[in-house]
Amino acid sequence: MTSAALHRDIHMIPKKAIGGKGSYIFLEDGQKVLDSTGGAAVSCLGHGNEEVTRAMMAQMNQLSYCHTAFFRTDPYEELAGFLVDSTGGRMSKLFVISSGSEAMEAAMKLARQYFLELPVPQPQRCRFIARRRSYHGTTLGALSMGGHVMRREPFEPILLPNISHVSPCYPYRERRDGQSDVNYVSRLAEELDAEFQRVGPENVCAFVAEPIVGAAMGCVPAVPGYLAAMKAVCERYGALFILDEVMCGMGRSGTLHSWEQEDVVPDIQTMGKGLGGGYAPVSGVLIGNKVVDVLDKGTGSFRHGQTYQGHPVSCAAALAVQRIIKEQNLLENVRSMGALLESQLRSQLAGHPNVGDIRGKGLFWGIEFVKDRATKEPFDPKLGIASRIQDLALEPRYGISLYAGSGTVDGVRGDHILIAPPYNTNKDEVILIATVAAKVTQEVFRDLEK
Repeated sequence: MTSAALHRDIHMIPKKAIGGKGSYIFLEDGQKVLDSTGGAAVSCLGHGNEEVTRAMMAQMNQLSYCHTAFFRTDPYEELAGFLVDSTGGRMSKLFVISSGSEAMEAAMKLARQYFLELPVPQPQRCRFIARRRSYHGTTLGALSMGGHVMRREPFEPILLPNISHVSPCYPYRERRDGQSDVNYVSRLAEELDAEFQRVGPENVCAFVAEPIVGAAMGCVPAVPGYLAAMKAVCERYGALFILDEVMCGMGRSGTLHSWEQEDVVPDIQTMGKGLGGGYAPVSGVLIGNKVVDVLDKGTGSFRHGQTYQGHPVSCAAALAVQRIIKEQNLLENVRSMGALLESQLRSQLAGHPNVGDIRGKGLFWGIEFVKDRATKEPFDPKLGIASRIQDLALEPRYGISLYAGSGTVDGVRGDHILIAPPYNTNKDEVILIATVAAKVTQEVFRDLEK
């Protein structure tokens, strides 16, 4: 079989999906797959939600597109109001685009413009500090911001030179034996402070972090107190605090915004995936009052624009998804089903000799695999452990998606899988997901021993 489409692997044509309903995707060959990862933590309402599709059709029948330089639309206005209200007014503007990478690019440019429009401009601020083994997107600015070694490597010569990286908050591997959360956070804050000093604190635009690291490390939540400590360092030197919630936000971790759980409000927040649940390409940048006030008193405009920003159909989809989450109280289901998923994963997998760590929040869970639990030694990357688990799980006898990730440990070595079912999943599905994940894991490692 050949294809004119450039698939992710030019030598492998994926199976064809022809439909979907609830937590399941239907394939051309008759197979039914339990989408326990929501794609890449995207399909927060599952597939085929008729209320969302009706909202999109209604908007298409009214107006499919208009340019935001000329016109505004109700869906954009209503979505912006909804999300600003969801922050208690602590964020005051929403910028809507199409992908997480675009959201990060916009956040970077907005941070730069903020310092140019201060009453006393600070044009020397052009540096960013992010974290190793992070992921913020694939466009050049977003890829430069991220610390994902394998994704960066081919493009290093053309990546931005004004971004440096500090340690992630990764307690499983990087917290010292016996070290408390408080002391671990203090150490990371000192490292960030030292990096500000190294590059010149007066030169830094912002520090950027994911509250829960998604694809790059496999659902690693920051320990309590970490976000507040990092924000404090930023405030000490007048830099902005940017949180990337493209994967972990919009309800995925049990609250609409991950930062709500510690009430650490960012200056700029990116969002995506769960914003529109996959029903339309949509992402967003929520902007804090401090930044908006400076723009308001300065030029009054964000010097950035894209053809499809504020797209009315995408906004209608996102608004419908968010209203359903709120009206059906799905965040409570995320928390309760998340607790069940955690307990099931731990009871069925925590004792496995090759399972090093099980971590996550809400309906966002990762499993890290190791060659040796005592030393936490990872497998040789050539073995492709996570990919083997993903591929086996998709076979008809299991029929489930498990999202594979690699480079967990140092950007090259390390394997994990990610599990992120829809917010309206139920007890039976959660138990099935954990049970099949355990069976697949056991089979892969049995075969490896042979």
